[in-house]
Amino acid sequence: MPSALDRLRKHYLTTPVTPADTAKLEMGDVVYLTGTLFTGREGFYRRHLDEGIALPPGVDISQFNVNFHSSPAVEEVRPAHGDDPGEYRISATTGTASFRFAKWMPKLLGETGVKVVIGKSGLSSEVYKQCFVPNRATYLLLMGYGLGAMYGRAIKRVRQVVWREELGLAQAMWILDIENFGPLIVDCDHEGNSLFEKLNKQVDERLARAYEGLPEPTLKRFGEIVNYEDEVLK
Repeated sequence: MPSALDRLRKHYLTTPVTPADTAKLEMGDVVYLTGTLFTGREGFYRRHLDEGIALPPGVDISQFNVNFHSSPAVEEVRPAHGDDPGEYRISATTGTASFRFAKWMPKLLGETGVKVVIGKSGLSSEVYKQCFVPNRATYLLLMGYGLGAMYGRAIKRVRQVVWREELGLAQAMWILDIENFGPLIVDCDHEGNSLFEKLNKQVDERLARAYEGLPEPTLKRFGEIVNYEDEVLK
């Protein structure tokens, strides 16, 4: 019997991802990526986008234009020494919440050629409409917790670590060769609507019905509520 994942549309893309690639994607589709991607989060964004510090010679984001919001679990097999960049192994990885990086999306997508951003929880439809749609870019969601080892198996090699000394292992830019990295879920459509927002709205509506008619607790504990709007983060 086919699983829910089997019934979804699947796309196998190779980096660098093109606007023609993103044009094929619909909200809720499944994507697997092969090629090269890079991790980039607040340390990278501040240094490169805010301070304008250029990347080292030979590092061209447009050639691996997929930005992964992640701090991979890294094992240092051979430490860097002098001109030797060292050797690393990543056995597991997962995403970090992307909403924290929303303010950098205009520069990231408008100036670097990035066409795909991967992370956790998605971004708002407002950010998608303002930044992603005009740049023909897309956002891909990782699937839940507990799958770090599965995503880690798709990382075949650490190609390069940029600004390790300046930013530390967690914030450094990791350039990673990947093969069938996924499954990843398309969060935004071509109008900038958000799957994550849509599903959250459906959950909120059902939650409201679940609270309907609940009596006031006879013995109320500290902090206990009967109005779901006091409990749901907006």
